[in-house]
Amino acid sequence: MKKLISAALALLLAVGCTAPAANNVPEQPEEGIDYLVLVNKLHPLPEDWEAKVETVKVTNQLGNEVEVEKTAYEAYQQLKEDLEKDNVFIDLDSVRRTVAEQQEIVDEFTKEYGAEYTAKVVAKPGYSEHHTGLALDVYLIIDGQPVYENDEMLQHPDLWEKIHSRMPDYGFILRYLPGKEHITGYAYEPWHLRYVGVDTAREITEKGITLEAYLGAVNETDVSIDYGTSELYTQEVREEMAILIKCRFAALEGCELHSLRYVGDESASAEKLAWLNSLKDYDSEYGKAACFLMDFHTPKENSGSFDPDHEYTDYQWWLGCDADGDWDIVDYSNQE
Repeated sequence: MKKLISAALALLLAVGCTAPAANNVPEQPEEGIDYLVLVNKLHPLPEDWEAKVETVKVTNQLGNEVEVEKTAYEAYQQLKEDLEKDNVFIDLDSVRRTVAEQQEIVDEFTKEYGAEYTAKVVAKPGYSEHHTGLALDVYLIIDGQPVYENDEMLQHPDLWEKIHSRMPDYGFILRYLPGKEHITGYAYEPWHLRYVGVDTAREITEKGITLEAYLGAVNETDVSIDYGTSELYTQEVREEMAILIKCRFAALEGCELHSLRYVGDESASAEKLAWLNSLKDYDSEYGKAACFLMDFHTPKENSGSFDPDHEYTDYQWWLGCDADGDWDIVDYSNQE
């Protein structure tokens, strides 16, 4: 399970498409699955996907069996071989999980940690891109040794630059871009590759957009982020808070984020902390509080509990930090 990465570490390196395309990049079958399928927190896996998808099973260097969609695996093999010519070595970590397997994970986490915590860290069955077999999490191999912990992998930006620069010529995009969390619903993951086909991958990468934007599922707008100043929380912590809020915002279908800003240390008062603790529904106490203000616009239709086609300003997002140092979104509401 990939951990949240602060924006301070989420460094997107310049990606070009200058490398020549491989001669034998596999072509997508004319019939079968849609290689541009969108699966995220709002769009579920098509009902007939698991019956249609053709997969292969392979064993990685760690001795773990992974399952990959057939065409995506062929493309991955060619990408891997190309990288090895430049002494860059990768292997498959997490790829396909069935909806049933995801439900098992949810059940296990719910039993161990409760439903609220599970909802925060485990994707809802049917809404994980890993169901497709087209999403490939890779890890690095350095001096013959596997490097698969998130923090350790982030210490090698030069290797990720080489990997990212070659991906489009084999049909892969970097799925979760930094700064786009309010669209994808996930923090930056340099290891998360998504197969879409060569032409599409080149276009998406050249434009620097998300798959959601390419498919017209969202309207990507410029977002202003103001982290302000704080004597209580470092810049890195405030960036982590903002990413958490943006990931949650992605579930508000059709809404466009315009700005997000830190209120200031006055939001961390004892009074506000007591209020946050009164809202939680589990035993752990919050020891810190913080608030961000957001401006966003709602869709003309299907706006849910929001007013349709409305510009919300100074919408409050309240966060609490538990004893383990983990921040939670406790409440968000309009105070216009």
